[in-house]
Amino acid sequence: MSNASPDAMLVLEDGTTLRGAGFGAHGESFGEMVFNTGMTGYQETLTDPSYCGQIVAMTAPHIGNTGVNDEDPESHRIWVSGYVVREPSRIASSWRAKRSLEAELKAQGITGISVPGTRALTMRLREHGAMRAAVSTVEDDPRRLLDRILASPGMTGADLARIVTTPHPYTVAPPSGVKTRYRVAAVDLGIKAATPRNMAERGMEVRVLPATSTAADILAASPDGVFFSNGPGDPAAAGYAVAAMRGVLGAGVPLFGICFGSQILSRAVGLDTYKLRYGHRGVNQPVMDLATGRVYITSHNHGFAALLPSEQGAPPPAAGAPWAHVPPGARQPFGTPYGAAAVTHVNLNDGVVEGIKLLDKPAFAVQYHPESAPGPHDAVDLFDQFAILMDGGK
Repeated sequence: MSNASPDAMLVLEDGTTLRGAGFGAHGESFGEMVFNTGMTGYQETLTDPSYCGQIVAMTAPHIGNTGVNDEDPESHRIWVSGYVVREPSRIASSWRAKRSLEAELKAQGITGISVPGTRALTMRLREHGAMRAAVSTVEDDPRRLLDRILASPGMTGADLARIVTTPHPYTVAPPSGVKTRYRVAAVDLGIKAATPRNMAERGMEVRVLPATSTAADILAASPDGVFFSNGPGDPAAAGYAVAAMRGVLGAGVPLFGICFGSQILSRAVGLDTYKLRYGHRGVNQPVMDLATGRVYITSHNHGFAALLPSEQGAPPPAAGAPWAHVPPGARQPFGTPYGAAAVTHVNLNDGVVEGIKLLDKPAFAVQYHPESAPGPHDAVDLFDQFAILMDGGK
């Protein structure tokens, strides 16, 4: 980081103020303040559309070591509103690097801050929850910045899938030498590039569709399966996606959803969703498969979750209960307009629902990221399970 970096400050909506050095573009950024626990994969994090509208703090102390390349982005641009790091790397030491992280942030107009208090910031968010915030290199009075933060929109009720989605359909074909076995319609609620690539490697020709596609649009090409992607915002604000998914479920076409897509499936079958206190963001979340007892270490990026059937109508569960294991009622099938359904996976850190499936329809979803970009590859076989579903369960 250059010694010429401007002074910067980070202000949270509760008035917490941290001062440091500007990192990235000169200016201001507003958004929901969240933290990511990943030790690697900052480029994939920055370009994940699920971070739209958020200022992301990295808990790893040294960020930027490997620079930025042209192969690892998960979309065509950086989506985070602002970026908070403890210590930016002074050099990019990877042979794959094309430019430094700070140069990329400047080029894309992303304002960030280098601040020694990222540990204190993370603890603040864990104790009090994700909250609105701003990073500024142009304002010197935290009270004036706080006034504008309090006037900015929150994440509850935010419909952001419309912002990040593709404006036009496009196709990702299997690579050379891989036979096309299936045609998949993928609804882009904030899809990452690694997701259709993983499906294409398994012989799936993926037609990526805009977020507002109707069930008729999705089913028009007679796909063998339908996929609903990850994405940003509040699932309660994406009624159009819920309606489209209900149409797909009614048609009986095999369906797979991840992250935001899992929340959309939950709402489509009649479950409520709620905002987590500080969300799950990182590459180290332990998730248990209730059918086998196997624990997967998984990549996460979400701030909302589905309420268990036994919790419907009750206040949202308390966040952060350590090693909650399997919540009461998670193993009990429940009724939906599409037949019986069941919770398939739970988070072992706090008991949050991490997966559901329909027992009378070919549909399932998980709240984590099997494409592992970044993160572990424990759950990549979910794409194979989708293929099996399209094969009629064989």
